[in-house]
Amino acid sequence: MTEPAGVVAGPDGRLRCPWGLSAPEYLAYHDEEWGRPVRGDQAIFERLSLEAFQSGLSWLTILRKRENFRKAFAGFDIAAVAAFGPQDVQRLLSDPGIVRNRAKVSAVITNARAALALPAGLSDLVWSYAVAGQAAGAPRTLADVPAQTPAAKRLSADLRKHGFTFTGPVTAYATMQACGLVNDHLADCFARAA
Repeated sequence: MTEPAGVVAGPDGRLRCPWGLSAPEYLAYHDEEWGRPVRGDQAIFERLSLEAFQSGLSWLTILRKRENFRKAFAGFDIAAVAAFGPQDVQRLLSDPGIVRNRAKVSAVITNARAALALPAGLSDLVWSYAVAGQAAGAPRTLADVPAQTPAAKRLSADLRKHGFTFTGPVTAYATMQACGLVNDHLADCFARAA
């Protein structure tokens, strides 16, 4: 039986979450983005959309196609995506630079329309579920990092109530992690305090 993965020294000697060292794209994402506070409707919409596309796939696949997603989805401009019609769906399903999954493409368009209808905006809704000072403390190993939490379940339910799709509790929690609502960097990871 293998031990749960704790921090690992990176090429610069700094201790990191082990997943952050498996590919160059992960290193940059881990060090510069993941777990850092992200605000603004467009930025939150992008992360929520990418997390939905990741469902069932490797996050590395999504990171490597991220710029293609941005081009394909008008920079994740919510109003622009909400206006997408059948021709746009066909264009997206023909684009080899993104994940061509009809349900996920449709979900992004549906979610853009739902985001436009939110009275206070997507960022305010998502950030209303921020977890201040995680009760269990900083995770020591990857085994201590949950796939979902009660707050993520509530966020997922709230998003669905407002018409969002492909936003289950796991996707909601991954978005919370990506946008810095929670800090799941391991306790000894240099990025935890950054």
